Amino acid sequence: CSDIIASMKEKVEPLEGALKASQDYMNGSDQERDELDKSYNLQDALQKQLTQLEEQMVPAGYLTPVPEEYNDLPQLRGRATVEMVLKKPDGESFDIEGSLSKEAKMTMIIDGYTAPVTGGNFVDLVQKGFYNNMDIQRSDGFVVQTGDPKGEAEGYVGTPSKSVGAGKYGERLIPLEIFVQGDKGPFYESTIEDEGRGGQATVLPFSSYGAMGWAREEYEPNSGSSQFFWLLFDSDLTPAGKNVLDGRYPCFGYVVEGADFLRDIKEGDIIVSAKVTEGAENLVQPKQ
Repeated sequence: CSDIIASMKEKVEPLEGALKASQDYMNGSDQERDELDKSYNLQDALQKQLTQLEEQMVPAGYLTPVPEEYNDLPQLRGRATVEMVLKKPDGESFDIEGSLSKEAKMTMIIDGYTAPVTGGNFVDLVQKGFYNNMDIQRSDGFVVQTGDPKGEAEGYVGTPSKSVGAGKYGERLIPLEIFVQGDKGPFYESTIEDEGRGGQATVLPFSSYGAMGWAREEYEPNSGSSQFFWLLFDSDLTPAGKNVLDGRYPCFGYVVEGADFLRDIKEGDIIVSAKVTEGAENLVQPKQ
């Protein structure tokens, strides 16, 4: 751990310097672009090292406790890395502060320590190819959302959990899963307000740009199936612990590379591919 912390400390000062330098140059200039690129690369490196640090702090063999009634749903016992590639349907480029790219590639860490059922459901769907060639269905400046398949079903149609049941059109539903700091494991099927614990902090809050949340109907805690969103975090509009998401929707992962692409991902853009690149062995399939 000490080596990772030391390496992270070495990157903080150059990151601050690059951000300050970008402000000193003319808006849109090549010099500003260079300094912003440096800051983005350093930020990505710091996020990766933070993930490594967190993993080293987890005791060997640790498993987040999950009630037995959810054993007929996929569960992620650890972490997994997912890579997604998106393109625009008209062949245009993604434009991020003047930097053009024909494809948007994002790398995400899915946290099964914090959200084993939610994370397991997502990784299972990725492995099934469910999100391949799926459109982005919402991009409103607050979130970027997808996961609603074509047809009348509003989620993934598959074998439902006996405890949660199926949706109107046979969707496999999962329970709302919230993990509050200080607890030994998540609680299920209710919000933090329902539990009378409003204002308490969650283990993995919506506190970063590209934090991933599981979508559901507002008044139905167990209505999530396959739709998820990336939060376009703004410290003023969505402060951690004081927003409408923490404790009401599970945060199950975050983008560690390519989060800036979310700035130009629009409705109708296409997920060309989604694949698990690390941690697939941590996915535990349902016991029927």
